[in-house]
Amino acid sequence: MPANGAEFLLSSEGVQTHSLADQFETLLPLATAWASAQQDRILREGVPLSVRELSDGLRVGVKDPERVRLLQMEIIPAPDHPMLLAAAQTVNFVPSAPRGLTVHHGIFIRADYWRDRSLIVHELAHVAQYERLGGMSEFLRQYLWQCATVGYNKSALEAEAVTLAGRVLSNSDIG
Repeated sequence: MPANGAEFLLSSEGVQTHSLADQFETLLPLATAWASAQQDRILREGVPLSVRELSDGLRVGVKDPERVRLLQMEIIPAPDHPMLLAAAQTVNFVPSAPRGLTVHHGIFIRADYWRDRSLIVHELAHVAQYERLGGMSEFLRQYLWQCATVGYNKSALEAEAVTLAGRVLSNSDIG
């Protein structure tokens, strides 16, 4: 990172210098549009939650678990917009091979974790966060800012999802 606190943003005009906050405000609408398109796909192609998953959703605070859909993928999709892709790789927003990804009421599940209860409960905790925070834009604003500034593993929303999922799983038969 340059000594003046600026970071570099890739654009069609080449590398430009911007503050993290400026970059974030430029990228957030792109991330929101990408996430909205992914949710539309999952809601169209995905499957509803099982009875147990519906119950787990309620237990982690999902207001409307009947709206949630799961879509099995060999590889969780990543944004293809060059600026989003560069930012995601630079800041390491999520692990390099995520097992799941939640976009409001849509959840991608990697094929080798399909119907894995602990993963789905964790992702349902993110659905509850989307609902509580008012939807796609506000959740992404908070979640991505936390990941950009303190890192994925230290973000408050990620820690909350881990805690909520752990509480639900420890208070029931995991089988």
